[in-house]
Amino acid sequence: MRILVVSATAAEIAPFVARLRAVASRDRLSRYAHAGRDVDVLVTGVGMVPTASWCARVLAERQYDLALNVGVCGSFDPAIEPGQVVHVVSDRLSEVGAEDDETFLTPPELKLAADDEFPFRGGRIVNAAPPANGALRALRAVNGITVNTVHGNARSIAAIVARFAPDVESMEGAAFMYTCLMAGIPFAQVRAVSNIVEKRNRAAWKLDEAIARLADSVLAVVEQA
Repeated sequence: MRILVVSATAAEIAPFVARLRAVASRDRLSRYAHAGRDVDVLVTGVGMVPTASWCARVLAERQYDLALNVGVCGSFDPAIEPGQVVHVVSDRLSEVGAEDDETFLTPPELKLAADDEFPFRGGRIVNAAPPANGALRALRAVNGITVNTVHGNARSIAAIVARFAPDVESMEGAAFMYTCLMAGIPFAQVRAVSNIVEKRNRAAWKLDEAIARLADSVLAVVEQA
């Protein structure tokens, strides 16, 4: 079993990587072994562009049985509390479109793309066939949005919730999912909630707790793959 684990930053997966046995390292890709699995860890850098670019490069160079995108995220739903680990089963490029005064127009509304043009389904990127993995099934399934600028303003938060009703947001998830669907590889996006999406309030974040719980969940997914 060969698994690719993708994260935007090394800090988000440091506790996970600490439990693996190092094998080799090259550029942003490090190779490890754990429980009879070959585990490659790719640190892409923050954002959609580096995530898509590095994932496409690595997936073109080597075959994998499973790809995982792991990291932290913000939650729009107070019931999905900081520290909780979730499985993002659908994601959306929520900023792609155009403003028409107070109205936001999506690419299909602009007649620039079809709502179900591959790899989209109803304007979303959907993981319709996630891996059959007990540890993954144990996680709460949520819908996400991927953004260039994380939300921290009451008006913009209200607008995005009204427009797309997301559960969580990240800066990389949809790019990862898009790349995996194009490559035809089984994948999952696993994230830990570090904060509630609200006016920026770092004092209320639980980043360390989120990263620690993320490591436990991702290790379980890898061991059950």
